[in-house]
Amino acid sequence: MATGTLWDVTLHTPTVSRTQQARREQQGPRVQKGVGVIVPYDMALDRELWRWTPPEVDLFLTRTPRRPFDVGVEMARAVSEATDLAQSVVDLSAVSPDVYAYGCASGSFIHGLEGERRLAETMSAAGAAPVVTASGAMLEAVRAVGATRLSVVTPYTVDLTSALATYFEQAGVEVVAQGQLGLTREVWRVPARPVAELIRSVNHPDAEAVVVSCTNLHTYDLIPALEVELGKPVISANQALLWSALRRISSRAVGQGQHLVAR
Repeated sequence: MATGTLWDVTLHTPTVSRTQQARREQQGPRVQKGVGVIVPYDMALDRELWRWTPPEVDLFLTRTPRRPFDVGVEMARAVSEATDLAQSVVDLSAVSPDVYAYGCASGSFIHGLEGERRLAETMSAAGAAPVVTASGAMLEAVRAVGATRLSVVTPYTVDLTSALATYFEQAGVEVVAQGQLGLTREVWRVPARPVAELIRSVNHPDAEAVVVSCTNLHTYDLIPALEVELGKPVISANQALLWSALRRISSRAVGQGQHLVAR
């Protein structure tokens, strides 16, 4: 046996009969469903999206072109530009997704309820079908849990958070409290504790659910315990996006102990 940095490795593989092998070769690879996801250029939480994804589904991610903006109103407008969205749909069509998802919350609510509708129409016109958006999915989730009054939590600045509140209010959902971290960059680096503390502080007794915006914010591990603690649904942008997209292809999101996913 050689010494030094070399290793003696023995590979153990399960015994497969010739008949089984021939059957597998004839059947070919397992057919997977696919979700095509358009995310902003600064998206850093691909793995977070995968955590809600069942094993029979693939995610195909593409990013919008990079722009010289920090997180804020200007960036939200830039990442929802119609020409870039249409091109992203065309790019994703190469792998034939079963559903197309726009994975930016602020980009889909920045122009209000009508702007979200136009964004979805832009994607559809470019060949995407069916289509879901992050803010459209959050609204769909809010209605699914029967909430009409919300507390809203974001990592954004005040003006961008206010735009989210306006979006919900245009849809007939009352925002009774809102709070934000005031960040303009590297949202994905925010640890769990300050997010949980903000959710607790913004939770209002009249709110029937708490919505946590931004697809670049870690939320997966926070939701189950906070729902128990607060006694109400906690809906996050990524959770709602995957829940909504997967419903459209007769699949289910994965998230033990999460009220929305259990529906």
